[in-house]
Amino acid sequence: MPSDARILIVDDHEGTLYALESALAPLGYRLTRATSGDDALKEVLRGQVGLLLLDVRMPRVSGLDVVRYMRRVEQTQHIPVILLTGFGADAELTSAAFGLGVADLLLKPVDPWTLRTKVRYLYDAHQRSRALEQEVRALRARLKAPGAPPGRALPRPDAHVPGQREDAPADPAPESISAPHERHT
Repeated sequence: MPSDARILIVDDHEGTLYALESALAPLGYRLTRATSGDDALKEVLRGQVGLLLLDVRMPRVSGLDVVRYMRRVEQTQHIPVILLTGFGADAELTSAAFGLGVADLLLKPVDPWTLRTKVRYLYDAHQRSRALEQEVRALRARLKAPGAPPGRALPRPDAHVPGQREDAPADPAPESISAPHERHT
């Protein structure tokens, strides 16, 4: 695994934690566990969490409370979250979860293959996004560094269309366009 970011699994039942860890072990990602919403928030704020698997209903601090807090903090607002519930489909829960930007809501017991597929996709996409953000920051820092060559404007994305001749005018003058059957005199 290229990143040191972990997947945080949060549930107040040890048996569920064990089952989720067992299902995700074949992926080879670093896994961390928490047994409460409070502990989950502490782990997330320590950093290096690349994805959160989070039980919805826990004592004191619910999974939705954790997500609400995470979305208000800049360093945690983009961490993908998969909510888990054992209480069946609920329109109010679904609306609240997706309104908070949760990536997915899964019903327990979770199919291991489905879980691995979703986790792999979300974790890898988040890591690619973080890598691109770091690359952009590094490039900006290089441009602002003392002694850096003067910045030049980046080409517009549509400045060169593949297959277009370099010597062809970008926008022909309207009067030079004519129908094939017309003659200019």
